[in-house]
Amino acid sequence: MKAAQTLTVLRLLTKRKYFTPILLILLAFPAAALAAGSDETTNGPSVGQAEVAPLAQLKRPVTGFHRVVESIAADIRADERAAARREEREAEERFADLGVSMATLESIASCESGGDPTAVSSDGSYRGKYQFDYGTWESMGGSGDPAAAPESEQDYRAAMLYASSGSSPWPICG
Repeated sequence: MKAAQTLTVLRLLTKRKYFTPILLILLAFPAAALAAGSDETTNGPSVGQAEVAPLAQLKRPVTGFHRVVESIAADIRADERAAARREEREAEERFADLGVSMATLESIASCESGGDPTAVSSDGSYRGKYQFDYGTWESMGGSGDPAAAPESEQDYRAAMLYASSGSSPWPICG
């Protein structure tokens, strides 16, 4: 039974969102028990008779706790780095079959609209992250207003356009 409880506590400690509440509970309950005291007369020592424990006795558990926290933090950072690398790789591979890299599309979008998927040119004829006109947008299978389309759809339609026409639709930025 003790092993199962230990595993449950360890699992909870590895979850970021549970760490702070568990730490507060672990700190609050002993303090509340000491502060509550007792009105009844007991044979054992009371709170007022308590003595301060030597610091050396507390140092070892604190050091162990710090090691556990550092280990958990390192695991979390490693998981975050792995997730970032995975997302980066997926973004690069998303349009690989169309022969265009995400870096190329980001460069065009940055130049055309500052990367803003809702951008509209001053005369209103070019719209969205890649400044599509309505005719080009529809020729790539889009419908409606390019600036109102989700960013991922704009990326996909721009990749299709780049695959079919190269950089010529973006004479300044392509």
